[in-house]
Order: sequence, then structure tokens, then C-alpha cells
Amino acid sequence: MQSKNPENPIKSSRRLASTKKYISPNQLTLEGFKTPFEHQLTTENRWVKLSTLLPWDSVISLYNKQFTSKEGRPPINGRIVIGSVIIKHMLNLSDRETISQIQENMFMQYFLGYSSFTNEPPFDASLLVDIRERLNLSITTAISELVMAYHIEKVEKQQQATEDKESIKDDNQDNRNGDDKENIEKTQHKGSLLMDATVAPQNITFPTDLKVLNSARVKSEEIIDKLYNKEVHLDDKPRTYRKIARKDFLLTIKKKNKSYKELKEANAKQLRYLKRNIGHIEELLTVYQNDIKKTPLKEKLSDYYQTIKKVYEQQNYMLENGVQSVEDRIVNIHQPHVRPIVRGKEGKKVEFGSKIQLALINGFSFIDKLDWNNFNEGTCLKQSVENYFERFGYYPEKVLADKIYCNRENRHYLKELDIKLEAKPLGRPSKEAMSIHVSPGERNPVEGKFGQAKTAYGMNNIMAKLKTTSESWIGSIVMVLNLVKLAGLKPLWIKLIILRMKYTLQYRFDQFCVVLRLTASPI
Repeated sequence: MQSKNPENPIKSSRRLASTKKYISPNQLTLEGFKTPFEHQLTTENRWVKLSTLLPWDSVISLYNKQFTSKEGRPPINGRIVIGSVIIKHMLNLSDRETISQIQENMFMQYFLGYSSFTNEPPFDASLLVDIRERLNLSITTAISELVMAYHIEKVEKQQQATEDKESIKDDNQDNRNGDDKENIEKTQHKGSLLMDATVAPQNITFPTDLKVLNSARVKSEEIIDKLYNKEVHLDDKPRTYRKIARKDFLLTIKKKNKSYKELKEANAKQLRYLKRNIGHIEELLTVYQNDIKKTPLKEKLSDYYQTIKKVYEQQNYMLENGVQSVEDRIVNIHQPHVRPIVRGKEGKKVEFGSKIQLALINGFSFIDKLDWNNFNEGTCLKQSVENYFERFGYYPEKVLADKIYCNRENRHYLKELDIKLEAKPLGRPSKEAMSIHVSPGERNPVEGKFGQAKTAYGMNNIMAKLKTTSESWIGSIVMVLNLVKLAGLKPLWIKLIILRMKYTLQYRFDQFCVVLRLTASPI
């Protein structure tokens, strides 16, 4: 006898799709993708085009090297994971909206490797936080380079096949010519390198000392509430004066115009409240032998306590010494890794986030350095030039950089490598010298790339909270920039650009894969 509610076999198979181990489908044909709609997939769709640009087998193999343990639940299909991240940042969506869009769009499901349309979500939206921790900056950069290497190899094979048809030469002669070409390529300079730095601002409120102290005080009160236990602590619960402290905070923060004296007095009050709360926390910890790991506090609140103590030390030092800055200054207790970075630009003299050194080569972007502390861009020129050599096997023919990169040390370094520097000469150059060395508008592409990343893909407002997830967010945006650039090029232009490049990535991938073996268990 049949059951009243038989389970749909297609629906049940789709429910397990996201947990299955990745198996290379060699990209299903459009006709093989089953849809419940009248209209079938078309090759003109952007997701269909993009699915052919990624070497999925190599990318998933690189991603799966993180999962060394064979115990526990198997990881989510790597193509679904990486494809979902690409969709999220390409459309600049939230985590929940990304899952909803995938659930509703058959073209996106084809891009993720599905064999037929399904209404089931690929995974829960909350898992994207864990996915960002795994897809760190190193992996996203490696994926970008792997995609470019795949297309280089593809074009080189096509060129080799064409040359074989045109002429057949002696093997020895071919080998000699190949060696000569290789030696020429090693010494030859090709291409141009554009570089510049920018800041990827975090999604935090504009920080002031009063706001930071108030947030630290509120969090210290939460820690006291969690630590106090009537059965363990025989004394009465410590008084925090939280209502009075909040009233004092609002009395000052709501004023449109605040004098220096008023702000100083308000900061001093909040410091005293915070000092009292830290003292109460230390008293409550004596029951646990001053070991915060033995307390009922979770790891997150324990980290908050360390951050709160550092905030108190910094703010107290600035108040007592009458200074406005301190080393490694915390501007947000929820994201203590964020630092103020002075840029000096109109409307944004100070930005709060990570600083990025970006190299632009033939329209493709590479992150050469990402740091949460401010750094001098001039120190990154040598690293960017050497990274260019590691990626392509030769040095650039010319370097286009801002004034800050063009110090005497860097000029001497480029001169030794016989690399032309397109920048303003030192001193007070003549008009002739300016016309030779400076080409107005040649540095516009790198500025335009920053604008594209910030305006279209959300790099001007990084929504991730953690340090690792924020770096993954930035790396994913740069990876999407390269994919969009590659997808927008015509086949002829792809060939012309890629023929000028020669990657030597195998050594870098071998080293990278050794590091991946030390990562955590699967999601």
C-alpha cells in the first residue's frame, strides 16, 4: 500500500546536492540541464559564459586541500561554495539575499554545477561566515592566478597547434629555438605595471573617544552580569551605575556643538565608570583564581574583556598626557583590528579599515599587500616589481606610479633593472623633461579600478566583522573584478593579452598547498 504523501524523488535528491562530494561534471551541456520552464538556458547569459571561464577541477582541487581530516561530516561541494561567493560579490548582495537569488535563478544554479533546477537552497545563509574564514586572502588570490594560468595555457596550446600545422621542423632545431626563446624571455622586459594604494573602509560608526568609552562601559556591564553568580559570589552584586553613566553620555553626545572642555570632562567621567567596572570584574574573577578561562564567559566575551582593558589604558594615557593619538589605537571595540588611516583627501581625511597595495597589469588586479596599519606606499614598489617577475617570468618594461613611490632608492632600483619609470622627475624639471616622463591619464586605469571596486562591488563598505572574514571579503571582490574583466573581453583581445604573459606559478602553488594542510576541519 502506498503512503499518502510520497516523497518526490527529484526533491529528495536535490536536498542532498549541497552535501555531496565534488565530482567533475566537465560542465554539463545546456540541453542536459533540466528546467520546469518553457524557456531553456542560452549561451548568451552571463552566468553561462562565466561558467566556462573557470577551470573548476583545478580550483576545487586547490580548495579541497584544506580538508585533510576524513572524520566528521563531509564538506560542502566546493563549486557551490566558491560559486556562491562569486555571485554574492558580483551582485553586491547580502548573505541571505545571495541564497534567495540562487534558489530562484536557474542560470545561477547552472553556474554552480547543478544538473537540474531545484527550489531547495544550497545551504543556510549563516554558513557564509564560515566560508569566508576558509576562503582567505591567500586562497582568493591563488584562485585568480589559477584562472589566468588556465587561460594562458589554453591559448598557448591553440597557438602551438596552429604552428604545428603550418610547418614541421626538426626536433633538435625546435629544441634549440625553444631554448633561445626561453633565454630571450628571461631577459626581456614586457608590459607595464601600474600601482597605487587605497583603503577599504569597514562598516563602523565614525569613532570618537566618547563613543568608544561608552561602548566599552556597556560591554563591561554585560561581562559583570554574566560573571556574577549568587551561589559562587556570596557578596551582593557590584553596582555599576549604568543608568547614571548613560545619562551622562547622552547629555554630552546629543549636543550639536561640544567644546573641548565638555568633551574632556565627559571622557573623564566615562573613564571612571569603566575603571570601576574593570575593578569589579577583577574581584569577581578572584573566585576563579583570576583565570578567565575557568569562568562561565564564552570566548567572545573573554576577548572583549582584553579589548576593554586596552581601551582603558589608551584613553587614560591620552587624557593624562593631553595627546590626541596613541600607537595601535582601538577605534571600535567590536572590531579592534581596525585602525585609523590618514589619507588627506577632500571629504575623507581619515578612513577606518585596511590599506591595500594594488598592482594593475593589463587590466587585471592583484593585491600585493594588505595591512590594517598605515604604511608608506613607497616601501612596496620593490615587492610589486618582484611579484610581477614571479607571476610572469620577466620584469615590466615600465612602471607607472604616484609621487610617493618615486623616491631616490626606488629610482635607483628600477634603473639597475633597466625598467622605465613614468613619473615626474625630481627637482624642478623643464617642460621637455615633463613631456617625456609624464603621460597624463596613463594612471587613470588604476584609479578607475578602485572606483569600480568601491562603487559596483561594495569595497567602500566592508560588512564583515572579523579580521579574517574582512580580508576574504576584499580578496573576493578583487577576484570578481578579474573575472568580470576576463568575461568582458573579446576572444581576440584575450589572446593578445595572454600571449604576452607567462606564468611561473607551480612553485608558488606547491608552497601554498603545504600551508593549507595546517587548516581546520571541514565545515
